[in-house]
Amino acid sequence: IEAGKFVLQNVPVHLETLFENITSILGQKAQEKGIELITEMTPLSCPIYGDESRLQQALLNLATNALKFTEHGYVRLRVSQESQTEHTVTVRFEVEDTGIGIKPEQQPRLFSAFEQADNSLSRKYGGTGLGLAITKKIAEMMGGKAGMASTYGKGSTFWFTANLTKAAPHTSEAVCSRIDDAEATIRQTLQGKRILLVEDEPINREIAQALLEDVGFAVDLAEDGAKAIELAKTKAYDLILMDMQMPHVNGLDATRQIRQFTEGGDIPIIAMTANAFAEDREQCLEAGMNDFIAKPVSTSLLYQKLCT
Repeated sequence: IEAGKFVLQNVPVHLETLFENITSILGQKAQEKGIELITEMTPLSCPIYGDESRLQQALLNLATNALKFTEHGYVRLRVSQESQTEHTVTVRFEVEDTGIGIKPEQQPRLFSAFEQADNSLSRKYGGTGLGLAITKKIAEMMGGKAGMASTYGKGSTFWFTANLTKAAPHTSEAVCSRIDDAEATIRQTLQGKRILLVEDEPINREIAQALLEDVGFAVDLAEDGAKAIELAKTKAYDLILMDMQMPHVNGLDATRQIRQFTEGGDIPIIAMTANAFAEDREQCLEAGMNDFIAKPVSTSLLYQKLCT
């Protein structure tokens, strides 16, 4: 950010998927601590576009902090529409917790780099003191702000806002604006198309297979990249859904090898990964993938990707 290398993307923002990703990442830790992880989402007035991965990064920073400093009670993630203009929507993200709270005299320096409320706490809780500073920078680059309110000993609420656009950068992105439209398009035009699903986790594989077969795709399965390479050499596929992190041969290496042989040169390959940041997307594209979808995969987003 400080070096001026920070570039924002302008892609469809799916708030449901963003929340699903964060609860998937933090859910187990919350369960282990006995903390209730709550999400609240007020529907927006229209589809929005912006840098979804950076929004997730900023919100994840706040949620991770809240969970770290909360020993009992809950952490609540909330998103709502704050205002709008003809072309933009200002979205407000909040993370409320019932944690240790912050003393009034410590609050003003919280969003500064390498600062924590009480640096002595770093021995117990760890951290670099960069998360809040990065979140503030991301919010400001998106035309928003960041702030907080806290009562010592009772909990805190951290928030940031972002100005997101209403208009799609490419109208083709909005071909399937609703899940019903996406399902109908797939059933009408893509019936019987063959998909190779590459996923090492059995439950994820079973769920994705069911979602694909429900709308008429023929699905082959591979549990790792090596099996995917073998199948792609011997069968013709209309699409490959490729997990990134797998044993033996990962998704990036498998994609590179598939691209090297004639049969795999033009197959559309969509990455599936829990690491939904811009750097991960760039790695996927550099390896020869065509697109990127974050896990856990939402039904609506999966169908929209497939029908476009």
